[in-house]
Amino acid sequence: MRFATRVLAMQLAAAVVVVAVCALAFGAVGVRQLRAETESTALGIARTAASDPQVRAEVAAYAGPGGYDTAALADGPLQQYALAVAERTGALFVVIADDDGIRLAHPEDARLGQRVSTGYEAVLAGHEVVEWESGTLGSSVRAKVPVPGPDGDGIVGEVSVGFATDRAFADAPALAGAVAAIALVALALALLVALVIRRRLERLTRGVQPDELAALLQSRAAVLEGVHDGVIAVSADRVVRACNPAAAEALSLDGHEATGRPIDDLDLPPRLRRTLDAALAGESTVHGELVLTDRVVFLEVHGVRHDGDDLGVVAVLRDRTDVVALAERLDAVRAATNAMRAQRHEFANRMHVASGMLAAGRVEETRALLAEFADRGALPEEGQVGVAEPFLRSFLAAKAVEAGERGVDLRLGDDTLVLGTVHEPEDAAAVLGNLIDNAVTAAVAAGAPRWVEVTLLDDGDQLALTVADSGRGVDAPESVFERARAREDEAEAGEVHGRGIGLPLARRFSRRRGGELWVVSPGGEGHGAVFGARLPGVMLPAAIATEPDRTGSEDDGGQR
Repeated sequence: MRFATRVLAMQLAAAVVVVAVCALAFGAVGVRQLRAETESTALGIARTAASDPQVRAEVAAYAGPGGYDTAALADGPLQQYALAVAERTGALFVVIADDDGIRLAHPEDARLGQRVSTGYEAVLAGHEVVEWESGTLGSSVRAKVPVPGPDGDGIVGEVSVGFATDRAFADAPALAGAVAAIALVALALALLVALVIRRRLERLTRGVQPDELAALLQSRAAVLEGVHDGVIAVSADRVVRACNPAAAEALSLDGHEATGRPIDDLDLPPRLRRTLDAALAGESTVHGELVLTDRVVFLEVHGVRHDGDDLGVVAVLRDRTDVVALAERLDAVRAATNAMRAQRHEFANRMHVASGMLAAGRVEETRALLAEFADRGALPEEGQVGVAEPFLRSFLAAKAVEAGERGVDLRLGDDTLVLGTVHEPEDAAAVLGNLIDNAVTAAVAAGAPRWVEVTLLDDGDQLALTVADSGRGVDAPESVFERARAREDEAEAGEVHGRGIGLPLARRFSRRRGGELWVVSPGGEGHGAVFGARLPGVMLPAAIATEPDRTGSEDDGGQR
């Protein structure tokens, strides 16, 4: 049996039990009411008869011991009165007795002058009694009321009024029919409601059974909690139905508070909101790159349908920060490799020149040329780059070549002074390379002259740098870090700084080391934007860099 059918059966069983209990209760209340009405009617008639002055006088005349003439009683006023009252009220009997329990009036003349068949002592003691008893006329409900004397002193007899039991419950069949009809109507309504609930359950659960629901909940929890990717499920009415911890962390949300709230009430990145809107509007699959404050995620949004019903969309956020960071570092390595390739080519050219001079017999000139090569080495001359540190010299030389190909002059500031040696080249190259690439792009977008100026200073194990350009500057300095735009958003914005993911990642590299990356100047007269960065732990101080190597020569000056 399916779950919805079992629920229907349980509801019907519960309804039958409730209706049966209620019917029995109403029946019991109805019977009690019929009893009470009959008892009240009998008591009222008996009180009326007992208070009649004629009855009181006639009964008082028979008080005391003595014999009775039954013929005279049969034709007497009390008998006529009692018969008239019984006929008028429909009572089974109206019996009048004296203070000795002798019948003075009775529906059967033969029983006149005889003692009543039921107890009368409590009545003669002045109490009203209502009882269900069986007498000479059968089972009945009877009310017994004392008859006071004409002057109100003493009890001279009793009046007993009775109604037959079947007469008391004459309305019971009608009451039972009404209760039964109401019960049937209640059961019909219960069946209708149960069918509606069953249909609603089938629609809500889509025919999935409880054990299947339990398995689905376990699978959902395992998927949402176990996967590294962020998952956000949004229903067709734009309400967040699921948000796993990875998505909440990536979007700086509280997963429990986000669930159940409309997406319009959440502080979501504009691009993510637009992507969700597009997917909810009917696009089957929407994907792209989303840049957050210090994360880069790949966003993929799918529409979800089941049996033709639109269930909303599911957004998957795959964190690509580490991959992009590795790519940035690889770009830095590639730049250094290109510089070394250029230097190797230059060195090969020098060797060809020396070989030609030797072939021509110009030995002394060749010796002098080789000595010059030995002094200068394979790296560019310090005067060409402006810094003696080997890594920075080769890296800046490669960047200068790339910038020159785009018509931008890369130069070093006059205040540049680097005494130590780069100890962590990856982060240094990633931050410096991103800032230089960003500045070159800004300079290219502006008019001539196009230039980028880099200033480097080291202090102990810390490297401080600034990068200025000849571009147009930035209007909102913090926006280039807080909400970096994806590439398809750049063309609309018409801006240069803050493109792509370079600056947010560069700031992340800096902060991870306890440093910082900031906008020194958004732009001013004669220059564009100026960015500054502080990178602790990337340098070996000069005193350490110049210590002799225990396994090598003592005069290499740390330039290995």
